[in-house]
Amino acid sequence: MPESRSLMAFDFGEKWIGVAVGQEMLGHGSGKARLKARDGIPDWNQVAELVETWQPDLFLVGLPLNMDGTETWLCHLARKFARRLEGRYHRPATMVDERLTTHEAKQESLAQGRVPDHADEGVDRRAAELILETWCASASD
Repeated sequence: MPESRSLMAFDFGEKWIGVAVGQEMLGHGSGKARLKARDGIPDWNQVAELVETWQPDLFLVGLPLNMDGTETWLCHLARKFARRLEGRYHRPATMVDERLTTHEAKQESLAQGRVPDHADEGVDRRAAELILETWCASASD
């Protein structure tokens, strides 16, 4: 049976970072924020506010692998972001394969009649939810 840890997931990107929270036992995420980033670096005050509000036990950071499983240039930045989360907030961070999460979030947006673009913050939040849910599904196997 899954534990009841509180989770915070990040859909990492150079310009935007989607954030979702959830409980491991429930296995479901809820998108909470879309943070502006500069070269993958967010406003750490905004991150601190989210951490203070939601008190996660574990951070989940999407790892943007290529479809063949090889690492992209963005993987290095995502890992660095995860290490910074651990260092700043003294909680573990786990990398989660995020292949197709953004694609799936965009497809869901299209199915709802919205055309996803860079201004569509719902896509980033939904991708973070999918990262959280992917991790929960694999953790319960």
